[in-house]
Amino acid sequence: MKILDHTYLVGGAVRDTLLGKIPNDRDYVVVVATASDMLSLGFIQVGKDFPVFIHPKTKEEYALARTERKKGYGYKGFSIDADSKVTLEEDLARRDLTINAMALGKGNSLVDPFNGFTDLQNKVLRHTTDAFVEDPVRVLRVARFMARFGEQWSIAPETQDLMQTLKNRGELKYLVSERIWAETAKALSEPHPHLYFKTLNGLGIFPEIEAMVGLAQPAKYHPEGDVFTHTM
Repeated sequence: MKILDHTYLVGGAVRDTLLGKIPNDRDYVVVVATASDMLSLGFIQVGKDFPVFIHPKTKEEYALARTERKKGYGYKGFSIDADSKVTLEEDLARRDLTINAMALGKGNSLVDPFNGFTDLQNKVLRHTTDAFVEDPVRVLRVARFMARFGEQWSIAPETQDLMQTLKNRGELKYLVSERIWAETAKALSEPHPHLYFKTLNGLGIFPEIEAMVGLAQPAKYHPEGDVFTHTM
């Protein structure tokens, strides 16, 4: 089969390209293909059961189109279906934000089923589908994108509601420290790191933040002003 006829550039690489930036990494999705097809072309599979493959020459990642269904708590509680019948649109639907759910095909034709390009133009972070609440890490990612893009961007009100829903359901307590630190470390290297903590403030992910604003202890003020404001 001709893999290139069914291959799409996806995710952050598309977002950055549309923003006029050079992507750091390029990830691809392949539809109408199986693991056997990829292996026969010399691709190297990453992991035993995960449908991601490394190109033998470019070393870029190519993943089979897949869907994910929630089966437990936290961000590991998913079952994956990478059947060759999974469509590109179904694969894009599992992604966190509309600006990350676009694809470029042959001739740079844009596939944008969730109007991510419009949100990109309007500087809005909006969840792709209500499946957003299935993965608590997405709360951290939204906060990290705020740290990257700055205060001219906003989070869609309905997405903020889902972030609160994740807290109310107790999903945020399943975030492991390594994953929290991975996202936090990335946020600290972004142009506006204070927006990461500002976005997460009140969700209970960082008890230290609640202490800063006086929710966990009465001492709320610093000689130079409010502790949270001063620290940020």
